[in-house]
Order: sequence, then C-alpha cells, then structure tokens
Amino acid sequence: MTKSIVFPGQGSQYLGMGKHLYDNFGISKRVFEEVDDALDFKLTEIIFGDASDKLNLTENTQPAIMAVSIATLEALKKEKGIKINEFNFCAGHSLGEYSALVAAKSIKLADAAKILKKRGQAMQNAVPIGQGAMAAILNIEVKDLEKFIEENNFLSVEISNDNCPGQCVVSGNKKEIDNFVILIKNELKKKAISLPVSAPFHCKMMKSAADELKNFLKQFEINDPAIPIVSNVSVLPVKSSNEIEQLLISCVYNRVRWRETIEFFYENNILECIECGPGKALTNMFKRFEFDIKCVKLDNMEDFKNYA
Repeated sequence: MTKSIVFPGQGSQYLGMGKHLYDNFGISKRVFEEVDDALDFKLTEIIFGDASDKLNLTENTQPAIMAVSIATLEALKKEKGIKINEFNFCAGHSLGEYSALVAAKSIKLADAAKILKKRGQAMQNAVPIGQGAMAAILNIEVKDLEKFIEENNFLSVEISNDNCPGQCVVSGNKKEIDNFVILIKNELKKKAISLPVSAPFHCKMMKSAADELKNFLKQFEINDPAIPIVSNVSVLPVKSSNEIEQLLISCVYNRVRWRETIEFFYENNILECIECGPGKALTNMFKRFEFDIKCVKLDNMEDFKNYA
C-alpha cells in the first residue's frame, strides 16, 4: 500500500493532549522530557495543566503540538512496529512540517523544539497585538476568493491557508480583515468567521519573523530526510537539506497549500494517511475531498488500540 504520514498544525492544541502517551508509553514520556530539557522549562506542565491561555501562546503552542506529534509517532513505532521508511511521503500543516522533519530524521527533536519556540516568538512579535487578524472563509473556491480580494482592492488581505475544498483562511491588517468579513457576507453570502488569533500568520506581514528565523536557523544542523517531505510552500517532495531551510523560512509568510498537498498525494497514488498528533483537523479535511484516501487519526488510546 502507498501511504503517507501527516502532522497537524496550530489550532489542534487542547489541554491534556498527549497525556495518554505520557502515562502509558515510556518512549513517549522521554519525548516530552527531552523537549522540556531543550527549552529549559516544563512545557509539559502547560500542556497537561489547566491554563489554556498559556498553551495558546504561539511560542508554547508550536513546540507543544510538535512534542505530542512525535510522542505519538514514537509510541506507534514501539507498539505497532511501524517504520518511517514504510511511508512514501510525509507532510505537516504549517508548524507540522517541523514534526515531519523530526519524524524523517532531518532535524533533531531538541533542535525542533528550540526552533519552534523561536518561530512562535518571532511570529507573535512581527505585528503588534491588535493590528493583525485572520478569518476563515467557508464554501468558496480559492480562485473565487482571490478574485474577490483583487476586485475590492484589499491591500493587505491574503489567502494564508488553502486547506481543502471550500475552506480557506485569510490574513492581514485587522481593519481590512474586519471589513473583508462584512463584505464577503453581504456581497457573496459566504460564511466568514473571525479567528481568535493574536497575529496574522502566513502573509507578508510576517516577513520580519521570517528574517529572524533565518538568522536563528543558522546554528542548527539540517540533514537530508529519510523520506521525501512535501513542502507547504512548493507542494513538491523535498529530499535535500539544502532546500529545506529556505522552504521553512518562506513558509512563515507564504500560503499553506494543504489542498494541493492532498491533491499531490492523490496524484501519486496514496491510499492511506495517518494523522500523527493531537486532534483530527487534518482527518476532517481529507473528508472534504472526493478522493478515496483513507485518513486515520491517532489522538487517544482507543485510536491506538484500533490501529492495525
């Protein structure tokens, strides 16, 4: 069977995620401990705690989701005997690309935790709180959304996530995003939901964050991945460490092309995907395609027991 492994991004986090792994699998517990050590503070106390505002801080969210994703993978390898080279491709939604790179032995776990902490800080600090915003736009095709943005002369509004058929996210200046949400509801009668985020991710307003990340990445070693990584930016399978660094930098201020990533899987005869990490956002996105690709989530003990 041709299959891929995929890793979720921001928005999949919830308090207590991965606790079943920490409690039941020693190998997963060691992942959490290694991330705590790398960051020099107890991220696990935030993940398993009761303060959602702390977990939802971007600089905590990003390494936290990665930690749970890799803890899930390590438990799968130990308990179910899976090997990363059994998969044809791996991919991750935005920050999930770092989880994919750890899984493919391209970046060390501890290094990914440090990079994601910095990435989260840089993205948060790129735009003062209150000046940027994001909104989900439903039941519209991406080409129609692009046309609407252009025709109405929105200067800062960009499509930041093309997730699946009928589900896009836009980012930009808060005032323009607020006006955009009103206009698209009134003129196109489309559902638009303002998102509770503190910065406008994956748009040109994030360019300074990308520059900061570029300088920070220089101190870390990136190796050729064990299996090809399908890039969020290029939607091409990446096999060279030389390409990876630039794509990671570009991803900060470019669109997440997840719909096209799923189409790439279909065109390359992928029949099954595993969503390896918290939640089921990616599994739900797969359901919005007409393609016959089975996606299996692995978010609790029952999912583990049922996985074969």
